[in-house]
Amino acid sequence: MTVPTTDDDTFDRRSLHARIAADLRDEIMSGDLAPGAKLPSTTHLKDRFDASSATVQKALQLLKDERLVVGRAGAAVTVRENRQRTISPAGSLTTAAAGAAYPWLAEAAKHGTTSRSTLLEVGEVTPPADVAAALGLQAEEPALLRRQLLRIDDEPAELVSSYYPLHIARGTALSEARKIKGGTPTLLTELGHPPRTSIDRVSARVPTQDQCHGLRLPTDLPVLRTLRTVFSDGDRPVEATVMVKAGHLYELRYAFTPEA
Repeated sequence: MTVPTTDDDTFDRRSLHARIAADLRDEIMSGDLAPGAKLPSTTHLKDRFDASSATVQKALQLLKDERLVVGRAGAAVTVRENRQRTISPAGSLTTAAAGAAYPWLAEAAKHGTTSRSTLLEVGEVTPPADVAAALGLQAEEPALLRRQLLRIDDEPAELVSSYYPLHIARGTALSEARKIKGGTPTLLTELGHPPRTSIDRVSARVPTQDQCHGLRLPTDLPVLRTLRTVFSDGDRPVEATVMVKAGHLYELRYAFTPEA
């Protein structure tokens, strides 16, 4: 049965080319337009959306800027390979062997991609309010920040800001402006704070100016923001990390085991 629509149901302030891009983006992300597939011709899209050639081309340019499709004027536009990557959050808690690559980077390499991390900042800061609450800090109490940018195939993939209580981080490798081999889960274990449990809070947000710049986002498409709190023995919070990635390029996969 068709549900009658109201004026509110059909009200969309976006321009026509933005609405066309939104429909095609959904088909790409859901797999109806598979990696490597050709997008429908301009003529077909003009008829489908009752739009001009110029409007269709503006829609396709949006998708190109978003790194979902590739193509040039006069040639077929195709869906990019790896147009959306699936991330298993639990993998980043894995403790790596001594000298081994950071687990997030090692996982990317399994899929035939190159990956690297760039350390952007290390220092004592006043964390955001939700991070402070996650770590059990008092108002204005500082924490140690380690901020980095992760890249896949030289494209920015994720901004990662990790915060640590100062009584854990001061005087350790966490406070040094250098990369930590094996990742922080390995180091926390060595310091006597082995990660035991992690709680993620995931939200979709409009990107900030800093996030648009860091992730090279061409539009205000939402980002996925994960606030992860890592607990050690005795349910003590030892790390709170804010991870931000482009929502149209990544999805999160969680596995659950039903309780008996």
